[in-house]
Amino acid sequence: MGRGPWDAGPSRRLLPLLLLLGLARGAAGAPGADGLDVCATCHEHATCQQREGKKICICNYGFVGNGRTQCVDKNECQFGATVVCGNHTSCHNTPGGFYCICLEGYRATNNNKTFIPNDGTFCTDIDECEVSGLCRHGGRCVNTRGSFECYCMDGYLPRNGPEPFHPTTDATSCTEIDCGTPPEVPDGYIIGNYTSRLGSQVRYACREGFFSVPEGTVSSCTALGTWESPKLHCQEINCGNPPEMWHAILVGNHSSRLGGVARYVCQEGFESPGGKITSVCTEKGTWRKSTLTCTEILTKINDVSVFNDTCVRWQINSGRINPKISYVISIKGQRLDPMESVHEETVNLTTDSRTPEVCLSLYPGTNYTVNISTAPPRRSVPAVIGFQTVVKQTISNISGFNETCLRWRSIKTADMEEMYLFHIWGQRWYQKEFAQEMTFNISSSSQDPEVCLDLRPGTNYNVSLRALSSELPVVISLTTQITEPPLPEVEFFTVHGGPLPRLRLRKAKEKNGPISSYQVLVLPLALQSTFSCDSEGASSFFSNASDADGYVAAELLAKDVPDDAMEIPIGDRLYYGEYYNAPLKRGNDYCIILRITSEWNKVRRHSCAVWAQVKDSSLTLLQMAGVGLGSLAVVIILAFLSFSAV
Repeated sequence: MGRGPWDAGPSRRLLPLLLLLGLARGAAGAPGADGLDVCATCHEHATCQQREGKKICICNYGFVGNGRTQCVDKNECQFGATVVCGNHTSCHNTPGGFYCICLEGYRATNNNKTFIPNDGTFCTDIDECEVSGLCRHGGRCVNTRGSFECYCMDGYLPRNGPEPFHPTTDATSCTEIDCGTPPEVPDGYIIGNYTSRLGSQVRYACREGFFSVPEGTVSSCTALGTWESPKLHCQEINCGNPPEMWHAILVGNHSSRLGGVARYVCQEGFESPGGKITSVCTEKGTWRKSTLTCTEILTKINDVSVFNDTCVRWQINSGRINPKISYVISIKGQRLDPMESVHEETVNLTTDSRTPEVCLSLYPGTNYTVNISTAPPRRSVPAVIGFQTVVKQTISNISGFNETCLRWRSIKTADMEEMYLFHIWGQRWYQKEFAQEMTFNISSSSQDPEVCLDLRPGTNYNVSLRALSSELPVVISLTTQITEPPLPEVEFFTVHGGPLPRLRLRKAKEKNGPISSYQVLVLPLALQSTFSCDSEGASSFFSNASDADGYVAAELLAKDVPDDAMEIPIGDRLYYGEYYNAPLKRGNDYCIILRITSEWNKVRRHSCAVWAQVKDSSLTLLQMAGVGLGSLAVVIILAFLSFSAV
């Protein structure tokens, strides 16, 4: 480093004065041998140079000052190593210069220890991992910026230190993975040989008499140096209860352990042609089902015969049979006239008799083929018989009584039972969706049988009656009279001196006959207990009778009542049908009744329900407003008519 001008000794302190005198002489234009030599006055770190005919002192490179009295060393490193030398460097100042050194883990691109970056030299990372064995046995080198790290290779684990590690600062070593002895499985054992290195596997199996699902029979040596926990779970084999078999019974004692045998015998009426039926407990803990089954012993149907013209009987020949056998009897018949349709029918019969018999519903004068077989699962060889039924008619003098009952005359021999077949159709002209159909049969040995039918009121019926031994049915028509219609569905009100609500009318169903009309009756409350719903004497409000006897306030035909509901205000001064809906007199007590009327074949039936009780009646605000508006409307209409006439 250079020194300042005041750091010299006493002899040096006269130098400025002499320099000024020399300059004065030079200024006077007298430079010569006797003048001051400028170059002699230059600083030791300066150089004398000739410029424009004059000599001057200039500080050398790396120094700053006036060149004579001061040339101070310039510190190039003051701006930082990164700015001066580049990344990953340290900067070192020298008198009149500087040099750069790469940090540890880096090297200069000019391959020198020091450099000045004026030729493009910079520091680059050293790949220490190029040196083999740097991380010791089992280690794997990973280069980093300015350094490196060591990791243990696959199959090795770090010991005595952390990972990653540095061989110069850490005591970590890599040792080969050894999982040791595999874990034991209760009631299981290891199959074959194995090693304890990474990735090695051992396979387990259960001891005899134990079982487990196949999954989870392998355990592997892991990178942690431990064996995977085996998932094999050995359970003692227990097959539980033997399986049930169709038509077979389990007999004797049996073991549910491995190799246990369950034995079966067939139920009565069944057999196992292939031999004895057994089931074995297997190593999977399940019973091995037998391939043999119990099959039904073949039933033979013999000696099929016909009796009483329409009945069939037969015999069965079977050594062992169930208490009951089910039969399927297929009937196919063709009338003597080939143009008539075929009669086909199937009849099911279950009986425990060895000589079963059945009487069939057959048409007279028909050729029949009857096929008899047993119903599954019982097997049999079908038996077939053919015969012809007799043509005859056994019904006469059929008539009706008590509206729903019939009687007739049978020409069969007394005390001989006959079966009669009924087919009944019912329809209503006023209810298109109504249809009633019934079929049934009765048996009777009487020569004058009678039967009462379950018929609906207000309905036209056609009744077809045929004896089982007859060729053709007898048809008779019956008409049932109507009965009272269903009670009206009303919401009952009790009003004390207040306004009467609008009454809601719901349409009734025509269950017992056609409904013709709905009537609203107004009675004095005192007459409610003596009122008869069937009375026909109810009159209009303007009739000669006194309103103290009650009157009809409204009548609506059934066709004018909507299907959902409608409201009827009492006392609105309008006509409903032929009847005037008069306001209730104030201060009186009334009973409002809804009456439904059915009418058919000159017969009328009624049903009634109390709709409301009004005590101390008064006009409602709605009724009063209706009266006022009605009067105003009359005035307006009269005025309009007068104006039109003019």
